[in-house]
Amino acid sequence: MKRLDEKLARIRAGRYSRADFIIADAKDGDMGPSLTSCGPKRQADGSWTRYRTRQEFLDQIRAVVRQDILDVMLVSASNLELLIESGTFENSAVQPAIRANDTTDIWRVRGGAYHTHPSRPFRSANLARVMHGTAAPSPGAPVTGTDLGLYSVTFNNDIDADVASLEAFAAFRADAAAHGFRYFLEVFNPNVPTGIEPALVPHYVNDCILRCLAGVMKADRPQFLKIAYNGPKALDELASFDPSLIVGVLGGSAGTTRDTFELLHQAERYGARVALFGRKINLAEDPLAIVRLMRQVVDGALAPPEAVKAYHGDLQKQNIQPARPLEDDLSVTEAALKAG
Repeated sequence: MKRLDEKLARIRAGRYSRADFIIADAKDGDMGPSLTSCGPKRQADGSWTRYRTRQEFLDQIRAVVRQDILDVMLVSASNLELLIESGTFENSAVQPAIRANDTTDIWRVRGGAYHTHPSRPFRSANLARVMHGTAAPSPGAPVTGTDLGLYSVTFNNDIDADVASLEAFAAFRADAAAHGFRYFLEVFNPNVPTGIEPALVPHYVNDCILRCLAGVMKADRPQFLKIAYNGPKALDELASFDPSLIVGVLGGSAGTTRDTFELLHQAERYGARVALFGRKINLAEDPLAIVRLMRQVVDGALAPPEAVKAYHGDLQKQNIQPARPLEDDLSVTEAALKAG
């Protein structure tokens, strides 16, 4: 059993402790921004002239998995195939997962404007291939890849676009059920203007999540949610409404190091039980140090400011130039975090 399954079982049984908080690394950006999502190839002095190659990106993923602190590693289907072939997850407690759909609102490619239109559903990953590989792509065969994926939906207060998204979600659930594939559900904030008062958007998102799952029975429900942190009130409202629905937060922009640790601290405090961070790990000067300190923050061993100072201490020991001076990196810059 993977560490994720053990933690989910304790959370569902009402035996949650901070040690059960689930941390995931979201390295699935090649299905959205594509090449640039691999992040810059930084030198020790902080300078860079190019983005990481695919191989360099995969090497970083392998290093994080070997560190054995994270619970989930989320990647694209094509990268999962290479990681499985190289034995990355053999004898590992880290659960691999794939992005199971790639809606148009994440197509943030250079020069593109797809993300400025209401989200449209799209899905390129083949669940049978993801689970069983090329040798036996059929239901019932032993799982040689992964049986867990992320499915994302974005609601925009647009009846045509939202109905299309819900119909695609229903089709995905049927496909997942046919293959014995599990999923967690990502619900983004609206990606275009909606006409909704900004203060109501977090509650609009909460209502849409609960409404879209109200007709879904236990067997087809998500393992957990992945949503934007819209402040303490909205998170607490959703997390306390139905304890059987495990809520997780996404990382959003890279922000400061304090933003990273503060988001973990506040998310756990107000009811989240999962954090899925992409840029906050991938764009860090030292991803392994960030992950190690993330675990200490969520366990309660370090307060966010202490963790920032410890991180800068690690960078100094390795002669790595930080992206910001310590004083600036101790600042909370994300609006939702300032409300907590």
